[in-house]
Amino acid sequence: MSEEHHADTGARLRRMADQIANNLRARGHEEAVEETAEHIWKFWDPRMKAKIFADDLSQLTPIAREAIERIRRNAQDKDQALEEFNSVGETGHCDAG
Repeated sequence: MSEEHHADTGARLRRMADQIANNLRARGHEEAVEETAEHIWKFWDPRMKAKIFADDLSQLTPIAREAIERIRRNAQDKDQALEEFNSVGETGHCDAG
């Protein structure tokens, strides 16, 4: 894909995230951040999430930016937990006995 296509995709995803955030803004900042993050986590394809994580978040509205940062932080925490849980050569991580 061309660099122009990637830029268009980033702009489209930023616009989508901002639209979700703006639709939830009336619920108050913290609830809007939480619900925006939940919506993106549940309904966006993993490739879409990866693209927005790598994008320039400074171009997002504050609610959308905080939601994306929260998703990224939670995903990193889960990856860290899985990595620690699944360390090679360690025993005691199987619930099968």
